[in-house]
Amino acid sequence: MAPKRSKRTPAFNPKALLDRVGDGKSVVVYGRKQAVFSQGDSADLIYYLQKGRVKLTVVSKQGKEAVVAFIGADMFFGEGCLAGQHLRMSTATATEDSTILCISKRAMMRLLHTDAKFSELFTTYLLMRNVRFEEDLVDQLFNSSEKRLARVLLLLAHFGKEGKQELVIPKISQEILAGMIGTTRSRVSHFMNKFRKLGFIEYNGGLQVHSSLLNVVLHD
Repeated sequence: MAPKRSKRTPAFNPKALLDRVGDGKSVVVYGRKQAVFSQGDSADLIYYLQKGRVKLTVVSKQGKEAVVAFIGADMFFGEGCLAGQHLRMSTATATEDSTILCISKRAMMRLLHTDAKFSELFTTYLLMRNVRFEEDLVDQLFNSSEKRLARVLLLLAHFGKEGKQELVIPKISQEILAGMIGTTRSRVSHFMNKFRKLGFIEYNGGLQVHSSLLNVVLHD
């Protein structure tokens, strides 16, 4: 008999979301490397990634680019407009072919006010995102670049979700990983080779992350 799983907050259902929104929505397919929105653009849409992957980047006044986050399927992004953000603070770019549900700010506000269940799920989602951002900040402040890389790889592989212990990460460059953890590509290359030799990761039609990589994160 399979072990019972702990009760989880119901996941967003794309079709159900489409039905609830009514007017003010559209589904757009973006190709690899195509921008969904750019830093400084007007912020008047909320996005729900149905399929694919999107990265969020920020460019400083000096022209330095940093990867803020990766967005996976069943995740929202661009929701800052709901809190009064008039211009985009980052650039969103599809890193693979992606299908995205675009929802107008007005339609989302209407849905949040009229659909209590959706409002509850969306609020829970935002709270979980806040927790993740706090963990990312602590990670940047106190952990070594090796630990930060191990944590990012585990997060990209969705380690621990739905009982899955090992997953293959879609192709991702070492430059992007370096930007995510705030180090150089050569350091990422060094640690990736180290992880591979120790059997924590392997390359087999993609980057496969093993649960043993967690030892790097937990080791003091």
